[in-house]
Amino acid sequence: MLSTILLQAQGGGLGMFLPMILIFVVFYFFMIRPQMKKQKDHKKYIQELGVNAKIVTTAGIHGRIVEVGETSFLVDVGSGVKIRFDKSAVSLDASKALNADKIEKKDA
Repeated sequence: MLSTILLQAQGGGLGMFLPMILIFVVFYFFMIRPQMKKQKDHKKYIQELGVNAKIVTTAGIHGRIVEVGETSFLVDVGSGVKIRFDKSAVSLDASKALNADKIEKKDA
């Protein structure tokens, strides 16, 4: 009788962990994996930026890259005003949208 109770308890343990495992799988595919892909795309985009590229920072400042450093960009924001920004401050989505508008205008 004791062995029957132990076997039932062991089988029930797997049944308790199965929903938790499924929740983790769902979180991975719908939250963690897309975020990792977005970070990878942002890093690749930052590495491809060069002098004269137009960018938008996460603070919404528009400018043109004048100098590329190891960890920062020197950005001309207009009227000769130059500000140094960390590379992580460049907004991927806003910068791509800014450059996409320029390409569409050239095609039209």
